[in-house]
Amino acid sequence: MIPLAVQAGLWGLLSGSALLLGAVLGWFVPFSKRSVAMIMAFGAGVLISALSFELMDEAWETGGIIPVAIGFVAGAALFTLGNLVLSRSGASHRKSADVQKRDDAADKPGGNSMALALGALIDGIPEALVIGISLLRGGAIGYVAVAAVFLSNIPEGLSSAAGMRKEGKSAAYTFGLWAAIALASGISAFLGYALFDGASPGVIATVQAVAAGAILAMVIDTMAPEAFEGTKGYSGMIAVAGFLAAFALSKSAG
Repeated sequence: MIPLAVQAGLWGLLSGSALLLGAVLGWFVPFSKRSVAMIMAFGAGVLISALSFELMDEAWETGGIIPVAIGFVAGAALFTLGNLVLSRSGASHRKSADVQKRDDAADKPGGNSMALALGALIDGIPEALVIGISLLRGGAIGYVAVAAVFLSNIPEGLSSAAGMRKEGKSAAYTFGLWAAIALASGISAFLGYALFDGASPGVIATVQAVAAGAILAMVIDTMAPEAFEGTKGYSGMIAVAGFLAAFALSKSAG
């Protein structure tokens, strides 16, 4: 029997591997800006559903409104602060389907690869923590959370790999970088389980709310604008489809 902490790490690694999958696809397959934006819109809908029903609802039931409210606002504030810092280094459009726009955001040509990588980390850490914490609830993985994180990572890998190729980075550098970030997602999920195993319901509820706040801020700040621009006004309907798919999966799994 694989220890639950290790299982959490493996599920986190699986969700993070979408970054590497997206990078490989973005390097070798000429995806259109519209296609990437549609994937992003669908993933945004899935994420919103997951944070609503997999995180906030369960956090409220176990911890009550006070820790949930504090955690939710704190998570959004932490993400916003980190995102503002990274935006000044060229990572403001890290999920952009438009490579040129993301390049223009960099302080200097070819100088934003590490900012993009750090951006992916601040996006991915709260998502991976959620996966680890989900195993604390009776040892069953939150499949909706895994699917949501996986889908949200694909467009980031797609657009970033294309941009790094344009910067002149090698395939080994690009794939190695995203593989390392995928590994970091696995470690974060492992820690999400290991650090909070045995914690009080109030603590777990607060951590869930922190992750939910960070994820919602990420969706609104980085995914929704790019999805809207790339789909020319159809992002709302696509996001609704993603939300409904995740909602149906959540109810069937429950």
